[in-house]
Amino acid sequence: MGGEKIIEEAYRLLYPEREFPYLAAVRYTDHFNDYGANVKLRGNALEFGLSRKWRSVSREIRIGLFQELMLKLFSKRRPDRKDMNLMYVDLYNSFVKNLHIAIPKTDIEPALSESFDRMNEKYFYGIVEKPNLVWGSKSRASLGSYDYKADTIKISRIFQSLMARDPELLDVVMYHEILHKSHKYKHKGGSNRFHDSDFRKKEKEFEDYEEVDRRLKDALRGARIKKFLWFD
Repeated sequence: MGGEKIIEEAYRLLYPEREFPYLAAVRYTDHFNDYGANVKLRGNALEFGLSRKWRSVSREIRIGLFQELMLKLFSKRRPDRKDMNLMYVDLYNSFVKNLHIAIPKTDIEPALSESFDRMNEKYFYGIVEKPNLVWGSKSRASLGSYDYKADTIKISRIFQSLMARDPELLDVVMYHEILHKSHKYKHKGGSNRFHDSDFRKKEKEFEDYEEVDRRLKDALRGARIKKFLWFD
């Protein structure tokens, strides 16, 4: 069965009361990171771009991937989620949550590795497997992020100067991202929740969290960084 037929099947399973009015296409490309994907809608042309890694993944999990992307694309016009069959979406999310097991850990920056080790030993009993640890750009949009599909923590390069004055500024962001790797995310009713109440509670367990948070904000203002999304 070709990719286009799977897209139509995924749509009909997700929206059984609707007709499928689109011209569907799927492109496998090297332009994504491992297991990356997106969807675009132009008129009635529904086009999915997928990393080549998805070619070898089971048909059922790819159905879940297409449905996950459709849920985001059609977020303003979907039916009540409790009436939807999300079996394949759940299967896809289970696959993503376990990708870290097979991802090679070959890109680890020494300074980030030291911070990871400190936080892992102090708050996670040293049991969290070390992911890839990389510097990002000097981003003002995000101080840090964790990519489940690449098992990679990325930290803004602004910390290369900030951590020299106050190592805890890097550590509090690293702790937040390790929490994402450890806590994963909750998938319910077609939505993913990355910062649920349990996550926020654990986040505050960082020693002297409020004080370190204040110092971080002061340091960012001192570096003339006024707008940022904090960390993901």
